[in-house]
Amino acid sequence: MTALRLLISDSYDPWFNLAVEECIFREMTSQKILFLWRNAETVVIGQSQNPWKECNTRRMEQDGVRLARRSSGGGAVFHDLGNTCFTFMAGKPGYDKSVSTGIILQALSQLGVTASASGRNDLVMATPEGPRKISGSAYRETQDRGFHHGTLLLNANLDRLADYLNPDPKKLQAKGITSVRSRVANLADLLPDISHQQVCDAIIQAFFSHYGASAEPEIISPDVFPDLPDFAAQFARQSSWEWNFGKAPAFSHLLNERFVWGGVDIFFDVEKGALVRAQIFTDSLDPAPLQALADMLVGCAYRSDALAACCDRLIAAFPQRAAELTELRQWLVETVK
Repeated sequence: MTALRLLISDSYDPWFNLAVEECIFREMTSQKILFLWRNAETVVIGQSQNPWKECNTRRMEQDGVRLARRSSGGGAVFHDLGNTCFTFMAGKPGYDKSVSTGIILQALSQLGVTASASGRNDLVMATPEGPRKISGSAYRETQDRGFHHGTLLLNANLDRLADYLNPDPKKLQAKGITSVRSRVANLADLLPDISHQQVCDAIIQAFFSHYGASAEPEIISPDVFPDLPDFAAQFARQSSWEWNFGKAPAFSHLLNERFVWGGVDIFFDVEKGALVRAQIFTDSLDPAPLQALADMLVGCAYRSDALAACCDRLIAAFPQRAAELTELRQWLVETVK
């Protein structure tokens, strides 16, 4: 009989849930594992994506929406409590993502939803307006194991999805993977009373049925750190700026603005979330402070608080230009959010 393991998270923290997933994946053996979870408002990006290119990071900061980078590939997605998240894990040679896709389709069928696999990683259901995406997935494999994780849209706020997955029109020349946007729909459009618990129950039943076995659920609680190897270190990494933003592929950013005292063009080259080159051009009558700023910016993190601190040092060095440089500081900080 196949050894199954069922984990259910009580946490809505995306960094916590992704840390649990990573630790379980690292320690698993030959088991077949199902992990069910939900995240409060979060944009989750693929391992090779640039958050500044994919997301409206300024709007996210204003609204308290978190950014979480996962260890798998694929595109950017918005999570709220109207999403049910699932992860299937298995050792090789038993790992087969078509099996886990079939389990999700069977669970949906039990709920009265006819859906089908589409493209590389989506599930779609028929609507009067045509097929609509209700689930997206991503995958990760190592030499001896693999996982398939994804989301099901139950009653997610699709308006907010548009708010955060439409990036600011920054002039970024970015490398890395860009999301492919799809037309989406909620399962609640078909089943108005659908709940997270209903969906979880259906997935669990289909999981057990497929393997002809069952397992007692293990509840993962945010109140106590899970008893998993190196969980504290993994959680710290998952929640760090260095992982979520600093892992972005190299990119360049051109900023320009005209002030009363002159025009400014700034070119940034960014690698691993830090400025490795800064060039500033200006027609200001006194370019010396801006030339000094270009030197100060090298090595600075590409984040608003670090840029603000750089500008504060500049203002202290050129107090006679404080008014103009404070104006520059405010623009710079707002632009890179």
